Amino acid sequence: MSVEAGQFKLDAKKGQYFDVKDIMKDSAYQIPQSDLKDLTSLDIIYRALCSILYNYAPLSGHPGGSISSGRIVSNLVYNMLSYDFKNPDREDADILTYAAGHKALGLYAMFALRNEIAKNYAPELMAKETRQLRLEDLLGFRHSNASNTKLFKQFKAKSLDGHPVPITPFIKVSTGASGVGVGSGVGLGLGAATAYGELAPKVNIIEGEGGLTAGRSMEALAIASSSGLDNVIVHLDWNQASIDSDRVTAENGKPGDYVAWRPIELFYINGFNVIEVEDGMDFAQVYAAQKFAWQLNNGQPTAIIYRTVKGWHYGLEGKASHGSGHKFASEDFYKTLAEAETTFNVKMPRFSGEQTQDTIEEYFWNTLLVIRQAISQNKDLFEPLAKKVQSSLARLNAFNRKPAAEGAEELYTKFTAQNTPAQFVFKNEEKPTLRGVLSDALAYMGEQTGGSMLVSTADLSGSTGAGAIAKPYAKGLYNKHTNPASHWISSGGICEDGLSAVMSGVSAFGRQIGVGASYAAFTAPMMHTAARLHAIGQQCYHEATGNPKHTFVVFCGHAGMPTGEDGPTHADPQALQLIQENFPHGDAISLTPLDGNDVWPALAAAFEHRPSVLYPVVTRPNVKITNRQALGADEAANAKNGVYSLTKANKEIADGVIVVQGAGAGEIFVQEVLPELKKEGVEINAYYVASRELFDLLPQDEQERVFPLADRQRAIAITDFTLPTMHCWLKSEMGVKFSIYPFKQGKYLTSGKAADVYKEAKMDALGQLEQIKQYLAEVKKTSWR
Repeated sequence: MSVEAGQFKLDAKKGQYFDVKDIMKDSAYQIPQSDLKDLTSLDIIYRALCSILYNYAPLSGHPGGSISSGRIVSNLVYNMLSYDFKNPDREDADILTYAAGHKALGLYAMFALRNEIAKNYAPELMAKETRQLRLEDLLGFRHSNASNTKLFKQFKAKSLDGHPVPITPFIKVSTGASGVGVGSGVGLGLGAATAYGELAPKVNIIEGEGGLTAGRSMEALAIASSSGLDNVIVHLDWNQASIDSDRVTAENGKPGDYVAWRPIELFYINGFNVIEVEDGMDFAQVYAAQKFAWQLNNGQPTAIIYRTVKGWHYGLEGKASHGSGHKFASEDFYKTLAEAETTFNVKMPRFSGEQTQDTIEEYFWNTLLVIRQAISQNKDLFEPLAKKVQSSLARLNAFNRKPAAEGAEELYTKFTAQNTPAQFVFKNEEKPTLRGVLSDALAYMGEQTGGSMLVSTADLSGSTGAGAIAKPYAKGLYNKHTNPASHWISSGGICEDGLSAVMSGVSAFGRQIGVGASYAAFTAPMMHTAARLHAIGQQCYHEATGNPKHTFVVFCGHAGMPTGEDGPTHADPQALQLIQENFPHGDAISLTPLDGNDVWPALAAAFEHRPSVLYPVVTRPNVKITNRQALGADEAANAKNGVYSLTKANKEIADGVIVVQGAGAGEIFVQEVLPELKKEGVEINAYYVASRELFDLLPQDEQERVFPLADRQRAIAITDFTLPTMHCWLKSEMGVKFSIYPFKQGKYLTSGKAADVYKEAKMDALGQLEQIKQYLAEVKKTSWR
């Protein structure tokens, strides 16, 4: 396909264009009349249930997009996907993921109907109750676990979030933040492809055009295309309506309110196969497009663009039905139920009485009972759909998909802080880079566990050193067909947003650990959204299944002032503040090693804890190995505790206490400042923070042994990062006053060699000594002892 505009010509791309009307000329892609009848009946009750959910939430959710995507999803669920209904967590099954998380109302309605149909007509397929999505669970739509309503408690309903999370059976990732769901969906496809190769499970991503306008979505599409992920299919519910607009994209020669492209153009230019479906509300076109997409085998991902109507037959269309709907228990609401009442010969309850939580819930449940009645009393309409659920299992078993390797599970238990491999034990005076040691350690762990790590860097594989993680494998960027043995994943360019979403999806798939790398100045803020959604998803996955969490690694390279030549835009002290205390306890662990000998013990300890997100924060330059024996410091293995002693005073009450964090300031302190203090006869207790979170995970008595509260009450801090990251160690106003940190001068620092930047911040050896002596003088003349 090529497009001409004047002298401009769009070159042919890797994907192909198809019009569904041409596909439908082949009888192999024509929907059987029985399927059309059954799916149409399902859609009637589905649309009614979407309306009911919005009404009784109450008045919360997104009915319009749930309705416009319903026919797309129902054909996938009953005709296309290969899955085991009894085992929602089966790894080799095809995946359905809702990048358009606001369509969660539709997801819950679709899955609850499938559950009810299977319960009535194929009960042998039923999973254990905790891994079902029942009609009873719909009482928990947009309700907190703390909800105290009678039926919610009686039926032990699931708390169904406003956007999907893995509490819901068959859902692998948390979505909703625009663009992240496309990326994590691509990551699921990548994880499936690297584990299962040419027989990889198909990953079906449900999205709307609004979600494509986010930059990270376009980055993820580029990654999918470059990686040859032909097991990824994006199903675009192109209804043209967002919260504020009824023309999001270009169409019919007119530009969109937000973007100038049509979705077909966006996917095509990114190397996707594109199937155009003129009427996405027509089951015949939906069926043909999906069946054709399933057999495409040209090595590229596919996008099916369905032109739909948001709020179809709901009484409110377009943006009016995006995040809103009919008034509670209004005549307009009841009109949306009429088609289902007529088709299934039932009557839905009409609300009356006071609108209390319990009364609303009672009517909600009585309405759901009518849905149950409609399914149980219409065997001729719904039993064929139960047989299709049975067929999905037969299809899955016929594939006989086998993973290529055991995967990441071994990594979490194989390595310990006490048993550091010889190549990660450095002699005094050696000067390895932390980025290099970290990358080599991750590469070693991955290689020793069957290739359990994939890495993507923002065009910085050599610069950050993270490219070494892929070094044991095939050279060049990964492609499912031309270079499947590589573990180096295309980043789509300088794309921290997109690559982080993709690599979080790799980790969520669970077979390998995804690593996303760039400057700490960019990873900490730009990868935060994907990291946060991954943490939410892993919390829910653990709660739902009892299985441990899967770690996503955010490689924060070139951290802080040691990157001074790049200036304050890159040499950013703020990165750690965006990580510490910004996740629930234990969900994220940051690492700030002092030197190369800290890396392995801290890294191994972190993986043993299995956080959802691991943030190693490492510097660019060479760092001299600390002579621990000369200082009287703890051995390097104690980095596993998060804090260790650099030196202990030879007296009962030390002259002062200093806590240090950051390899740049830390190297200056241990190599120059501390020896000078010892020479002058100053007796201090000094500690180094290798990981705030590893320390927090210690039992209380162990924390006291490692870093006594009495010392924290007298401590000042020296840090490469911001003062708030040290407040947990500083238990006095004096400690805060005399602490030493990059922004103490009240400004961003200028560009220059690291030594000059530290001098500007008064954090070089002379600056540290001067301020420490001021602190020690204050200690002597006050009772602050």
